[in-house]
Amino acid sequence: MIKIPVLGFHTQDFPPIEHALDDPNGLLAAGGDLSPKRLIDAYSKGIFPWFDKDQPILWWSPSPRAVLFPDQLHVSRSLRKTLRKGTYHVTMDTAFAQVIRACSEPRHYSDGTWITKDMMAAYTRLHELGFAHSVEAWQGNHLVGGLYGIALGRMYFGESMFSRATDASKVAFVHLVGQLKAWGFELIDCQVENPHLVSLGSTNIDRATFKELLHNHVPAVTELARMEPRPWSLDWKYCET
Repeated sequence: MIKIPVLGFHTQDFPPIEHALDDPNGLLAAGGDLSPKRLIDAYSKGIFPWFDKDQPILWWSPSPRAVLFPDQLHVSRSLRKTLRKGTYHVTMDTAFAQVIRACSEPRHYSDGTWITKDMMAAYTRLHELGFAHSVEAWQGNHLVGGLYGIALGRMYFGESMFSRATDASKVAFVHLVGQLKAWGFELIDCQVENPHLVSLGSTNIDRATFKELLHNHVPAVTELARMEPRPWSLDWKYCET
């Protein structure tokens, strides 16, 4: 039987991420809650929640860690063509609730979803507090793609993306990376490698390297608590160099 620490509602501290299991990769703890305080503390330490609706809250910090450095963004020839044509209009923080709801919908390869109603409520609250941000891709008045995640310091922690039209989520991601680079962000956390992210330039790093990046680019939780983040607006535009 797998044994991991169980967090209580009044137990705020997570175990060190080095204590995460190898199998399943990255499982660190269970229990606790999805309060803004706990979520911000978790992300600042390289930990994120991921669980099914019939499971307790499970906390993860896998190694290797999939990340994307803004300078390493890869834009394929076909994606460049879509961007040049201006097929989609891209915005930030204009439809967070719609984006997370769309991300929670079952995919063609799965009947379930890990984005439960409690998760949606928790991240919507983080959005209201200015820590969670969305990027939207529109075709006319129709939301056809997007993504959301958490921003702390100079790191963006990607959570999920969706697409209802060809390249819509990729276009949203390209605009996210371009805007974050313009703002001086150093890293996008992609959590776990998948072909979609690899095609955009993600790479894997070990846990020690990821922890060092957190130390360098994410303020302490006490400092984060004093911040008053604001909604994002997009002023970056795609242009080929």
